[in-house]
Amino acid sequence: MAKDPLENTDQLEADQQARRLSRRALLTGGAVGAGLGALIGGAGGAFGGFSLGRADASASARFDDTTEPALSVTGDEPGFGGEALPCHGEHQAGIVSVPATNVRHIAYRLRDETDRASLAGMFRVLTGDIEALTAGVGPLADPEPELAARPARLSVTVGVGAGLVDRVDPRLRPAWLAPLPKFEHDELGHGFDGGDLLLIVQADDPLPVAHAARMLHRDLDRFAEVAWVQQGFRQSRGSEASDHTMRNLMGQVDGTVNPTPEEDDFDEVMWVDRGDGQAWLAGGSAFVLRRIRMELDSWDRVDRPGREQTMGRTLSDGAPLTNPTGGEHAPVDFDAKNALGLPVISSAAHIRRAHSVDRRERIVRRAVNYDDGNEAGLLFGCFQRNPLTQFVPIQRRLDEADLLNEWVTHTGSAVFAVLPGFKSGEILGATLLA
Repeated sequence: MAKDPLENTDQLEADQQARRLSRRALLTGGAVGAGLGALIGGAGGAFGGFSLGRADASASARFDDTTEPALSVTGDEPGFGGEALPCHGEHQAGIVSVPATNVRHIAYRLRDETDRASLAGMFRVLTGDIEALTAGVGPLADPEPELAARPARLSVTVGVGAGLVDRVDPRLRPAWLAPLPKFEHDELGHGFDGGDLLLIVQADDPLPVAHAARMLHRDLDRFAEVAWVQQGFRQSRGSEASDHTMRNLMGQVDGTVNPTPEEDDFDEVMWVDRGDGQAWLAGGSAFVLRRIRMELDSWDRVDRPGREQTMGRTLSDGAPLTNPTGGEHAPVDFDAKNALGLPVISSAAHIRRAHSVDRRERIVRRAVNYDDGNEAGLLFGCFQRNPLTQFVPIQRRLDEADLLNEWVTHTGSAVFAVLPGFKSGEILGATLLA
């Protein structure tokens, strides 16, 4: 049943009034601890419930079942640009949702004067603006709120580095929240390493990504300065079937073997548990980001059979060489031999080196391509419970003897603790600051 137009008008006026509140009011006023959701909720609708200016049920039916219509969307504004991905929940948004087309990773380093009390204020402001932007509403003091109106499944995932945790209490920092061990083929030190705070801003349209990054930077500027920005992409939404695995810039199907939430032990792979000794991070995860430069000029000189032997999969659809007609997800037979008695999949092929018989050595990949005009490659992002027992063993095998090492170089590395999710009326990072 459609909402009363007068009721929607009242709610939208309340929304506009809330957005006119000054930044100082949010930092120092009585509504600070509740976030934007509770602030607006008193004006007629809970922000987290998407009741402000919401389109009617018939309009909502056109949206994916994991999204909601953006607060600004009405029945005559179709298209995926009007989809909003809810930001509230046990886990942060943007981690296990369908990967977005455009992804921007932004790392910050805290200013010297930013102490624990300052961090509390920072997270309050950040929470309110994430709630607004992901719902399709311009945040407080947004001079161009129209740019927020069509979020295209915008999500903002927040992680913290070792330096930020130490500002709160060094005893809270898990052992894995530190630089990764040095790998032989690493060439780090190009300005893409480490960081105290990470924002992963992603959407199916670059406009909301750019606008959100700008608005959130205004929130953070007094507390931190930008350390680095890395922007990536995958095939645009609708350019191919939604169930296809992305391709990287080497032409390879990238990410075939990836744990999914449907698997019984997914939680053990993905989420930090209270039993791990970091109660503040329960429901969160560990995120590793590696910048991998591809030597595409020399890769172009490798013939197709050589490329497939390097990977252990066909280029056409990612099928394993042991079953080239079985499709991308056909089981791999690492014991298979050819007519000469040699392994069909080389001992140094990428998929063999990445493979483990220990199911605990799994990671959830969220990689995207990058091309900045000077170099191109892969921003290899992955989530897991503990990088030291999951990512590191895999990367060590690849570092030791992976045929692909001839054409890729790791030039950036960072590790962050991804904060647990939050409910409407709560503050992101509250468990860390408690």
